[in-house]
Amino acid sequence: MRNPFQKGDTRRYQKLITEADFARFESGLVHPVCSTFALAQAMEWASRLFVLEMKEEDEEGIGTMLHIEHHSPAFAGENLLLEATFKTLHQNELRCEITVKAAQRLVATGQTGQKILKKEKIHRLLTNSRN
Repeated sequence: MRNPFQKGDTRRYQKLITEADFARFESGLVHPVCSTFALAQAMEWASRLFVLEMKEEDEEGIGTMLHIEHHSPAFAGENLLLEATFKTLHQNELRCEITVKAAQRLVATGQTGQKILKKEKIHRLLTNSRN
């Protein structure tokens, strides 16, 4: 693992909200707005942009933590700007703060955690968890 980053560095990601991002369960549509699940995936991707620059060829990132606080809804057709801010790196675990905005409106804030591990270790952990 390499770390070319410092606390406060940022990575940005834009996501267009579509009907595929709406809050749905097996029972049907809950709300015609961006779901917590879709927000979570986008927030994880924003922080993964750091991981992509940090991991070596034989390494991969794996999520350890995700926290989301909703501040306002995101509607179909809105472009979300997700900004991940590098907060800490303890050994091999990266923690980021995430801000999500639709134009100037704050949609969500949160934190993510990801560990960077050898691919073989992840494979071993996942294999042993099934037994």
